[in-house]
This record gives sequence, C-alpha cells and structure tokens, in this order.
Amino acid sequence: MPSPTEITVSQLARLIGLPSSPLLVDVRTKDEFEAASSHLIPGSIHRSVHDIDALANLVGKRAAIIICGDGGAISQGIAAWLRHAGITAETLEGGFSAWQKAGQSLVDASKLPERDPHGRTVWVTRARPKVDRIACPWLIRRFIDPEAVFLFVAASDVLEAAKRFSATPFDIPGVFWSHRDANCSFDTIIEEFGLAVPALDRLATIVRGADTARPDLAPEASGLLAASLGFSRIYRDDLEQLAAAMSLYDAFYRWARDATDETHNWTEPAGAKP
Repeated sequence: MPSPTEITVSQLARLIGLPSSPLLVDVRTKDEFEAASSHLIPGSIHRSVHDIDALANLVGKRAAIIICGDGGAISQGIAAWLRHAGITAETLEGGFSAWQKAGQSLVDASKLPERDPHGRTVWVTRARPKVDRIACPWLIRRFIDPEAVFLFVAASDVLEAAKRFSATPFDIPGVFWSHRDANCSFDTIIEEFGLAVPALDRLATIVRGADTARPDLAPEASGLLAASLGFSRIYRDDLEQLAAAMSLYDAFYRWARDATDETHNWTEPAGAKP
C-alpha cells in the first residue's frame, strides 16, 4: 500500500492527459534515462536534481509528482524538499521501473526537438489555426511536453521563423512533423513518439476526419470541425484561441477514453402533465 505521499501506477495512468494532471517531473540520472532508451512517461519532463530551488521555481504553484528510477530516496527526498517549500508533491510508487513493468505507454524522448534555455520545446506553424494546428499543440502539451511553446506566424514566414528562433515547424508542407499520405500531423506525432494509447487512436480518427474533409471517418468529425471553425471566428488572437480550445480536446479525449458507450436521452419526469 502506498504512503500518503505516493501515487500508484494505475492512479497516475488515470491522470495523464487530463488538464488536472500534476506536473510530472522525471529526475532519473542521465545513465538511468539512457538505459531506458530515452523513454519518458507521457506528459513528464526530465530535469536535473542538482538545483532544488530551480526545480521549485519550475513547479511553481502546481502540484507535482516526482519520478525517479525506483521510487526511492531520490524522488522522495526531492518531493520532501518541495513540500518544505510549500508545494504539493508526491512520488510514483516504484518509480519509472514500475511504470515500465506495468506495460504502460511511453514517449520516445529521442524524437523531441532541441529545447530552449528554459528546457522547453518550441514549435512554429501557420497563423489562424482550425483543426490540426490546435489538435497538435493540445497533444504535445498533454502528453509530450507540458511546457511547450507555440508560435503562430504568416504561412510564408514559418520556415524563416523556425531558423531564427530555433523552433520546430509543423503542419506545413515539406517538413517532418506534417501530413503523410492520408494522415494528418496529429497522426504523425502519435506515430513518431510511440503514443500507443487507445483513446488517442480514437481521437486521431476524429481529428483526421475533421481536418481532411472526411466526416465519414467518424460521426464526431463533423462536430469537431464545426466547433473548431466557431473557435477560429470567436478569437482573433491565435494563442487565445489555443488556450480556449484546449478544453474542447480535453472533452473529446475524456469521452474517447471513458464514455464512448454512454448514450443520453431525455426522459419525461414521472407524473408530468402533457
């Protein structure tokens, strides 16, 4: 049974991908990280343990789950220091090893773009997003890099902005992180990072249908397209649109994970008069 400051693998698995998920901080040593082929728990960030104050500043007022190789002294000590600083911090019972042994999904961190001096990945794409250019940032922030930065610029300036600001271009023709055959950029990110999550596969079909004029792929695709076009007209600022539309993808993901078999119908209350 875990201690009051530990969380189990199954409990953590239910939190990943949700907006309420704590910040997951992987503090494995470089050797431990490389021994696991540079794989991470989805939604986690890998940081050094050498500067507790810097780690506390990174976490800020958020709750955090600290993950080391085995859930032992390293993660528990760091979590204790963070709690001393007034931060809600837990550890993963059994650490990364327990997560891996349980067969949970992993992110191939070797595919991550180079990080900026603050440890964030930086991405750039065309302005005025509709479907894929909102879906991809949602996917990255929820499952790959919660600290990721997204830049929206004129279509003709994406590649130049990528060079000048060391950003990774996505969802434009001719770059790595983009459409491939009938699949969209959302599919590419799932495939390249190895995110074998059934709910994401279901959501990917919906995104593909909405983004490539294929509403026949999933009944929900038309609804996602309609909502996406609505958001694009509500907000002139692309970052404001992204912030608002994150909840749309949160809802679709939670439905894809937990509610696909549920239906809803209005039932007339007993004794109601016509």
